[in-house]
Amino acid sequence: MSVVTSRLSVEQQKKLLSLFNHVRLHLLYKASVHDYTAEEFHTRCDKQGPTVIAAYNEAGFVFGAYTSKDYTQSDEDVHDNKAFLYSITAQRNKPLRVAGINGQRAFHDGDGGPDFGALHFMKEDKPEVESIPGKDYNFDVTEMHGSDLKLTELEVYRVEDLGGLLAKPWRNIKWTSERRAELMKSIQSYKPDKRTVHQARALLVGPIGTGKSSFFNSINSIFRGNMMAQAIAGTMMKSVTTQFRTYSMKSGKGGKAIPLILCDTMGLEGEADGGLDIEDIVSIYKGHVRDRYQFSTAAPLTEDAPAYRKDPTLSDKIHCVIYVIDTSNISLLPQNMLDKFAAIRKKTNQLGIPQIVLMTKVDEACPLVAQDLKNVYHSVYIQKKAQELSEALGVPLSCVLPVKNYSNEVDLDDDVDMLLLSSLQHVLNFADSFFENQDQDDNDQQELYRCNENVQTVR
Repeated sequence: MSVVTSRLSVEQQKKLLSLFNHVRLHLLYKASVHDYTAEEFHTRCDKQGPTVIAAYNEAGFVFGAYTSKDYTQSDEDVHDNKAFLYSITAQRNKPLRVAGINGQRAFHDGDGGPDFGALHFMKEDKPEVESIPGKDYNFDVTEMHGSDLKLTELEVYRVEDLGGLLAKPWRNIKWTSERRAELMKSIQSYKPDKRTVHQARALLVGPIGTGKSSFFNSINSIFRGNMMAQAIAGTMMKSVTTQFRTYSMKSGKGGKAIPLILCDTMGLEGEADGGLDIEDIVSIYKGHVRDRYQFSTAAPLTEDAPAYRKDPTLSDKIHCVIYVIDTSNISLLPQNMLDKFAAIRKKTNQLGIPQIVLMTKVDEACPLVAQDLKNVYHSVYIQKKAQELSEALGVPLSCVLPVKNYSNEVDLDDDVDMLLLSSLQHVLNFADSFFENQDQDDNDQQELYRCNENVQTVR
């Protein structure tokens, strides 16, 4: 999935947000990337709930329209008492806000560019705006857009209500240095419930840019005691990770290995022939893929390939799967990506591998969490996104864990560590479930063997 960024400056975004209560803006459409056409606008903006348009011109204005209603191409007039037009310039400390004329429509819900009467954006698929003050809204053209109707950019954002903070957290966590030390000790002293296995093995799976490699780097940094960047991480449009990598971690430089191996993969893509192949994932699950295998989007790994391990042991197999999802993109996961996750989960369930979901970048998704990471389980927005992700992927809410990776920090932070270490403790607990299932499978096999022996004796 390509990365599309906002053109709003920090100051412009601050002024735009001042027009609302507690909201977050999520970019849906950018004309310079997606094209100045009504078709592209409707493809990305229909049925998205409350939205705000940000139009830019050479005169330095950012102006547009907000509506709390959906675009549906109903070809009807839509009334919305929450709708308004606005304008932002560097010359004004506060944005201009223009409410609709009482009793008039908010906009016409047609199949063309967004039509708010007094401002009709991209009429006839042109990079310009038609301005007719007095038609549903009254304003002075010099104040609204400086009479410059040529657009240099047009963006549409979904306006998401953050919902404030809960008085009682929806999940309890102890934010203390003592609890951090307990988690560190518990993870370092973990022993898999199998004598032949010395380290649990977890696989990171997720779309491009969600923070899989950054998660490993963050965990590694905690146990090393300083920032580490062993796994290549970045924000490219294509997966930075192109090999299958198995990463061990140590307690301090030259210290004892942590009893967990994190395995990193190429990012998922929605297209059937893009990103990590599901058959490659199954091969990884079963322990057939060796470290540093170079993934191919042309074909999955075959048994005759040099990187194929023909006789994997229990230590080579995956004991827990970690799905990694960017919290900000949960609502924007396309259906083909959800279908791919469903296919992966089906294969994973068939092999009896436990699964958890990491919601990354919670601080970027919710400004209240960015202010104080301890707000993560008080945030109405994060709770809503966790529930949404649980339903979308078909996993229990208890398996959905919000985290923040280290990104721009240069020093460790106890609050960041707490979320990361708590998620790692869950991974090890789930790995234990996998090993216990192996014991049950062994017992079932032994019972089947005894039954067959008895049948032979009777015969």
